[in-house]
Amino acid sequence: MKKHVLLLLIFILIVPKVGFGQVEKYKSVFTLNFIRYIGWPEDAKTGDFVIGVLRHDKIAELLASQSSGKKFGHQNVVIKSFKSVDDVSNCQVLYVSSSINFSRHAETLLSKIGKTALVVTESEGATKHGAVINFVVRDQTLKFEIDNANAQKYGLSISSKLSEMTAAIQK
Repeated sequence: MKKHVLLLLIFILIVPKVGFGQVEKYKSVFTLNFIRYIGWPEDAKTGDFVIGVLRHDKIAELLASQSSGKKFGHQNVVIKSFKSVDDVSNCQVLYVSSSINFSRHAETLLSKIGKTALVVTESEGATKHGAVINFVVRDQTLKFEIDNANAQKYGLSISSKLSEMTAAIQK
């Protein structure tokens, strides 16, 4: 409990200003912490907890180092790096780089990842095409949009604690 309160305080007090080299670090930390604030259906709680990263080596590297040897519940956290849309496979979380045109590939990606996946993107307008959480920069500050309707489509529920963070933008 203390750990979650500390993480919440960090999110609230330190809303990162966009700076060179730091953005990826914040995005990876946020992404790992998002999973704690999601209500996952039972089928997502079996096997390894897989976080897939599509075409963003730095985020994949940071996620791997930050989650090394860690578990989510009873599941081992595994980071998979995908080089192309065709490589994507079933995972609980899919992080999609801005180098991918999410709106053009959304249907294909959503069909490949499973019914109960959290889709995290970094492209303007991505929530209109199925992303649940989308990183954006507003007034030189890193924020994230949350689309509760998309979360519900995937059988996910988002904790009000995540929605109430200062970096959160409700859709």
